[in-house]
Amino acid sequence: MKFPSIFRVNQPRRFQINPRHYDPVKEEIQNRTEDIRRDLEARGLLTPEEKELDRQLSYRHGSAIRGAFTQGSPIKKQPSGLLQSAGLMRTIIFVLLVGGFAGYLYLGPDILYYLLYLGVAIALLIGLFKLKPSKKNE
Repeated sequence: MKFPSIFRVNQPRRFQINPRHYDPVKEEIQNRTEDIRRDLEARGLLTPEEKELDRQLSYRHGSAIRGAFTQGSPIKKQPSGLLQSAGLMRTIIFVLLVGGFAGYLYLGPDILYYLLYLGVAIALLIGLFKLKPSKKNE
């Protein structure tokens, strides 16, 4: 049974490998297909549409791993918005709690009303910014 916690527990990272196998038969077929395609292009029997289709379907050289660790990695995703980050939310809650406690010691119970007014003002500002249409949607 797992107890709820405000702290994040690190989980081990999983390393996923897509194995690459050398297939000599497949390579021979690709070489023959490429030779036939070059022969047809030299004779003028291959139309531009067929060339484009063959180029799209042809084998792409290069590593499939290149860029996999920097783009679209499920291990380290960036938050989509400023308020989406869990660390930022924890920091805001911590600052509010410490500020509320220190304000209560310094000002007394009036700090609770000040924090309430501040919270309502921030909620209204966030609501207004969410209602305002962005320039992308116009």
